[in-house]
Amino acid sequence: MAETISRPEAAASPAAVARPRKRASRGLLRLRTPLPRGWGPAIAVGASVAIVLVWEFVARLGLTTPLFFPSPTAILSAMGRMFSDQHLLWHAWVSTLRVWGAFLLAAMLAIPIGVAMSGYRVIGAALEPAIDFIRYLPVPALVPLAIIWFGVGEETKIFLLWLGTFFQLVLLVADDMRRVPQEYVEIAYTVGANQGQVLKDVAFRAMLPGLVDNLRITLGWCWTYLIIAEIVAADSGLGFVIWAARRYMKTPEVMAGVVLIGVIGLATDQLLRLIHRRAFRYL
Repeated sequence: MAETISRPEAAASPAAVARPRKRASRGLLRLRTPLPRGWGPAIAVGASVAIVLVWEFVARLGLTTPLFFPSPTAILSAMGRMFSDQHLLWHAWVSTLRVWGAFLLAAMLAIPIGVAMSGYRVIGAALEPAIDFIRYLPVPALVPLAIIWFGVGEETKIFLLWLGTFFQLVLLVADDMRRVPQEYVEIAYTVGANQGQVLKDVAFRAMLPGLVDNLRITLGWCWTYLIIAEIVAADSGLGFVIWAARRYMKTPEVMAGVVLIGVIGLATDQLLRLIHRRAFRYL
């Protein structure tokens, strides 16, 4: 009888121990718990505003030197003057055109080459070592060569932006192609599809969500090379504005240019995220 009574108690004991743990794990901090509708943007805006307020508070207390770390209000004031006096909007437009021109050129070349590298092993074996080698080369070290090859015109700026994007993107495209399940390809051949149809209608469509996401990521990388590209005999662009302000230790203007690049990049990234969600609702 004693054994009969003790068994249910022993069986119930682990449940009693686990119940508080389950309760404790509930809530927003639970692993991969989805946020309620509308909470994500609200949390993002709230956290960003909090960071800016703390930054402003620290600057107003005099804990930082304005010459080296100006306050957000000083940066916004400098940005307002630059919009009115230094044609900052035009410089931002020029930089945006350069980045998108180099990025689209890199994408147009990287997508077919990356698909071919993954789809045909002989092409991958031939190209991957060279691409791996070049993508580890520091872009700033290649600025003198770019000037020798293209001069100091617009071609050099586009080339440097393209160089920092293409060799990264082509390997990401090849990885996206490799992730397409082999079963998809075999089923397509079974139902009578030819090689071109398998590539276009099966493999490319299967890799498209990952490809769009990688394009969004590499566009951000392209923006990171803007300063390098626009210090080469430039007289326009955000990189030129930042570099000119640096010469005279105008830190608020330097940070205003940097902040504007971040704002443009953030807006573009969020737009591409929205397009990705709308285009691939099934994910």
